[in-house]
Amino acid sequence: MTKLCILENDNIALEVTPLYKGYSDMFVRLFQDAGAADWEFDVFHTPNQEYPESFDGYDAVLLTGSKADSFSEDPWVQELRCRVTELLEQKKKLLGICFGHQLIALCMGTKVGRAPQGWGVGRMAYDWHAADLPLSPEDNKLALLVSHQDQVLELPENAVLLASNAHCPVAGYAVGEEVFCVQGHPEFVKEYSAFLMDKHRERLGEDLYTSGVNSLAHEHDGLLVARMMIAFVESS
Repeated sequence: MTKLCILENDNIALEVTPLYKGYSDMFVRLFQDAGAADWEFDVFHTPNQEYPESFDGYDAVLLTGSKADSFSEDPWVQELRCRVTELLEQKKKLLGICFGHQLIALCMGTKVGRAPQGWGVGRMAYDWHAADLPLSPEDNKLALLVSHQDQVLELPENAVLLASNAHCPVAGYAVGEEVFCVQGHPEFVKEYSAFLMDKHRERLGEDLYTSGVNSLAHEHDGLLVARMMIAFVESS
């Protein structure tokens, strides 16, 4: 039995809670769809300062996305950074998504900040640089749904670059058998991505909003990335 600890770093909007429930539920659905039928999931809501008494019983810890900044001085984010720093020192397997991807990099001493290119929304395509990883795409191309205005600005020390494009040069990285992070959201479905863009339409501007919505006509590789994460967690 593989046990995954999910550190849920945000709530989804109330109007879509009946449909999607929460980010942790999105990940449970994703991993089950990707073949993790015998996995056990425990969820802790970090903005409420919820954590397990010990991380020792977990095979890996996943950090979800959040509308918060990973470099925020909010007490709950500071506490999360302390916890993640300890997990890195213990060499616990970590999965980071969007905010989680950024916060783990920050805890490794890397620069994180506002993306100079502005918001990333909709479906984004990347070059994949880690052909030797299990289940890597044969054409070295990958696409994920995204929603972010912050990003990792430098590759963390000792990390291997997984994915990049012109908008987001560090869109994924890994450190040995201990860290696997991506900027995109493998757990998102197109309808939720569209909801977020509708919600932030005025902030995004019409050009970015339109191109983001149009990008959803193409498929994304969320399920493939989930299978990569499963292989990463289950590798010894």
